[in-house]
Amino acid sequence: MASMANLFVFSVFLLFGSWVSANANANGLSQEKDAVYPHVPVPVPSPPVYKSPSPAPPVKPLPLPAPPVKPPTTPVLTPPPVKAPYTPAPPVKLPPPPYTPSPPVKAPYTPSPPVNPPSSSPPPAKAPYTPSPPVKPPYTPVPPVKPPSPAAPRPPPVIGKACYPECGRRCQLHSRKKMCLRACVTCCYRCRCVPPGTYGNREVCGKCYTDMTTHGRRNKCP
Repeated sequence: MASMANLFVFSVFLLFGSWVSANANANGLSQEKDAVYPHVPVPVPSPPVYKSPSPAPPVKPLPLPAPPVKPPTTPVLTPPPVKAPYTPAPPVKLPPPPYTPSPPVKAPYTPSPPVNPPSSSPPPAKAPYTPSPPVKPPYTPVPPVKPPSPAAPRPPPVIGKACYPECGRRCQLHSRKKMCLRACVTCCYRCRCVPPGTYGNREVCGKCYTDMTTHGRRNKCP
């Protein structure tokens, strides 16, 4: 740090002297030759100061190795003495007592019932058989047979675009109206007939209308 300060002072003096000499030359002073410049002592740079190296940290001695650990000694286990299984002594059978037959048991005396002598009276006469009269079922009158109702007249043939309003009338109450309209128009084009009403009366249009089925063997015409 001291050498740097000395160099800085020296450079300041040099700059100051060069500035003074430049001003003298610019003004044309002739006295510059006779002028005596003050002697500026040149600072002698001090030798650099070297710092002594810091002493190295003391080296810690290595720890001594741990003494070897002896494995634990496993005690030798001696098995306990095996006892023989207990076998009980067989039971001593006693001789059976001598057989003494039991005295016979006599049944109680029951006297026989007295036997009655046969009676000489004649058997009673039976009454003659009289058959019961047959029971007639109640009379149920036969209901009169009604003659078959005459077939409804066939509606006039429907051709071409006239099928659409007739099928709209036929399918107006159907739950799946679009499917009903599509099937009804197909049947109307083929059979040229639409049954009256919104349900039933399919036989009015004949076998062409009643016998037409789908691929699943179901009635096609509504």
